[in-house]
Amino acid sequence: MSLILNIVQAVQLLAALVMIGLILVQHGKGADMGAAFGSGSSGSLFGASGGANFMSRTTGVLAAVFFVCTLALAYFGNLRPVSSGSVLEGAVLAPAPAAEVPASGAAQIPTK
Repeated sequence: MSLILNIVQAVQLLAALVMIGLILVQHGKGADMGAAFGSGSSGSLFGASGGANFMSRTTGVLAAVFFVCTLALAYFGNLRPVSSGSVLEGAVLAPAPAAEVPASGAAQIPTK
């Protein structure tokens, strides 16, 4: 069970780091306005608009992987073994000792 948890945590960590990197590399929607006037680079690795589509789809897939890993970690974190019950089930309750009740209220007043 701990091997599965370690694998899920590693996948979640890698997905988070790669997703952060992809989000930081992507251009915003306002960045295309500068490209219309010639200041942007029209020739890119994935073509004119292919890079944005590739990166946004990859970010979406990594977000889904991160979400599934988070759900799996929450599920495995809340699992309890069936054989062991509550801690209180095994406890033996001792009867409470009976308290002494004084005969009158005068015995409770300190004299000095």
